[in-house]
Amino acid sequence: MPHQYRQEKLGELIATELSDLLRTKVKDPRVGFASITRVEVSGDLRHAKIFVSVMGTSEEQAATMKGLKNATGFLRHELASRIVIRYMPEITFKLDTSIAEGARILDLIRKVEEEERAKAQTSEAANEHNIV
Repeated sequence: MPHQYRQEKLGELIATELSDLLRTKVKDPRVGFASITRVEVSGDLRHAKIFVSVMGTSEEQAATMKGLKNATGFLRHELASRIVIRYMPEITFKLDTSIAEGARILDLIRKVEEEERAKAQTSEAANEHNIV
């Protein structure tokens, strides 16, 4: 249990520092639309998966991920200077599509609700005409 707490705290710290680094130190324009959504640190604290949300087209997402991959060494070095830990985890960036997936599901739910409202209105109108 204490080890899991350490993983979570390190993940939170990496996310905070990386967000700041992306905003202030990385000059690559491809990385401008990236947001850190979560960080998963391995049990041995040697690897960290950085989940990134990127708004834009699939081409813009691919360009952003390529920019992040190119900046990985620089970012890891900067993190090592900001976070006091014996070994800085190897970082890998993963595209987080959960936000886009959630938005797509919400759109589907809204469409179903609109269809049900339209059906209810047409059936009410039909019932009114049959009663009168």
